[in-house]
Amino acid sequence: MPQPRSFDGVTDIVLRDAVEADLVGIMEIYNLAVENTTAIWNEHTVDLANRLDWWRQRTNAGFPVLVAVLPAEERVLGYATYGPFRPHDGYRHSVEHSVYVHPDRRGEGIGGQLMAMLIEHARQQGRHAMIGGIDAGNRGSIRLHERFGFRQVGLMPQVGCKFGRWLDLALLQLTLDDSATPPAVTVRASEPR
Repeated sequence: MPQPRSFDGVTDIVLRDAVEADLVGIMEIYNLAVENTTAIWNEHTVDLANRLDWWRQRTNAGFPVLVAVLPAEERVLGYATYGPFRPHDGYRHSVEHSVYVHPDRRGEGIGGQLMAMLIEHARQQGRHAMIGGIDAGNRGSIRLHERFGFRQVGLMPQVGCKFGRWLDLALLQLTLDDSATPPAVTVRASEPR
């Protein structure tokens, strides 16, 4: 069973894999970000069926969905996940991640703890690179990533929009291992259609 961790003096928060009961809390955090921030570039909130489908797709594909919870209340304070960076085979060793914390609990170190756990999970899975696509104006998120060794590798001006303004996308990357070459793979011909 996961042990409580200390967050700025608060010791009753647990980090663990998300279960279906956590999806209401994940949905709440996601929707608050959609409605109030440029952390998510969607303009429509989601319902519980959407989050259930998302969670099943992630976990069935072997990707983590992690939560920070108050066990006494089973309240989700934040969540983190990663999934495919791009859909093509050549990107299979790279993942794109997300970390979100409930607005009432930001600044307590929860995002950093989730990030650390997510990075460790990716290393254990043998992933090579972790990528974050971040609103270039979100200095807090960029600083968090830089503390973990991410570096900005790209800036895409005005590729998104929300709240009536153009948004720039900063791409940050963390190389997770020092392997000089990827694992060997045999290229297969596609099956006839």
